[in-house]
Amino acid sequence: MTSRLFDLASTPPLGQVPKMMRAIVIRPDREGEPRDSMRMEEIPVPEVGPLDVLVMVMAAGVNFNGVWAARGKPVSTMKMHPEQDFHIPGSDASGIVWKVGSAVKRWKVGDEVVLHCNQSCGECPSCNGEDPLACQNQKIWGYETNWGSFAQFCLVQSQQLLPKPKQLSWEASASYGLTFFTAYRMLLGRANMQPGDNVLVWGASGGLGVFAIQLCKLAGATPIAVVSRDDKAELCRRLGAELIINRREFDFSKGPEESRRFGKKIRELTGGADPDIVFEHVGAETFPTSVIVAKKFGKIVICGATTGYKLEFDVRYLWMRQKEIIGSHFSNAFQADRANKLIIDGRVVPVLDECFDFEETALAHQRMADNQHKGKMAIRVQASRS
Repeated sequence: MTSRLFDLASTPPLGQVPKMMRAIVIRPDREGEPRDSMRMEEIPVPEVGPLDVLVMVMAAGVNFNGVWAARGKPVSTMKMHPEQDFHIPGSDASGIVWKVGSAVKRWKVGDEVVLHCNQSCGECPSCNGEDPLACQNQKIWGYETNWGSFAQFCLVQSQQLLPKPKQLSWEASASYGLTFFTAYRMLLGRANMQPGDNVLVWGASGGLGVFAIQLCKLAGATPIAVVSRDDKAELCRRLGAELIINRREFDFSKGPEESRRFGKKIRELTGGADPDIVFEHVGAETFPTSVIVAKKFGKIVICGATTGYKLEFDVRYLWMRQKEIIGSHFSNAFQADRANKLIIDGRVVPVLDECFDFEETALAHQRMADNQHKGKMAIRVQASRS
């Protein structure tokens, strides 16, 4: 007989699908800070389509898009899937394949997997020859779509599955996908990072930055890590960054003069060289400085804007010095697979700072909203509380 609901951290019979599941839910009438917006509810387990997979979530990773989802800003997730009046966030997970659609061939019930968060139609020319990120139906699972990872079960397209690294815990395996795969595409796919490049990494101790540092070291490039505290600087050193700047020593609100002083500090560290690449994801607070400090013909590659997405900068530094601004958005399945193999081989390691129980999901997101974390955070869902 099928159970109505599984207990958290339990080991239910493989492949048995209950009628209901516990999930962290956001509803339109309580969008706001994560501590207020995210609540545990019981929700029906979603139906599995022909190319879908139902995954029992062992652990889920915390990302800033969960904060955006909670706040309903810059846009409410409810507008992205109006057919449902609730949202289950979460774009990173590790787990066990629990049910597969009738057309799924590559995966079977019982497989241990991690997930990438890009969803696309799989049928259009962009998906079959260009890049699935160019698909008109491309969405980020768990943010622009429902049925994310903060639930006992999540619903994904079969192409989102990747093998779980055997040497990693469920929590560590759940922590890296969104940020690492994004950093991989930014530096190796979009900015074409080369050996010998100097790469300025904003937020170097955060979820994106820790992987940017490691990719720089693997590629023979030199990371210049920007941090805000001494303990964050020490983390960057452990990952291989030797050139470190404390951004608290600069007041970028003062304008171009302070940005130029920041550029002088970079040249002191590099022996006179400006950054070939600036790794951007902070946005409004840092972008004007990024445009100024990149070298002539340099590149600013950006994937997000956690401090604001309306950017103002002196465009003369762009056209007169022939710099490039490059947009980058997550990664495609091929890039995610290549990056995941670096984790499996131990050449890149997740930086898991804290783990929380499922009931503490809102607390973890509030820590991220308040910038009280470093590295990555993970949530135990069905994984044991050891």
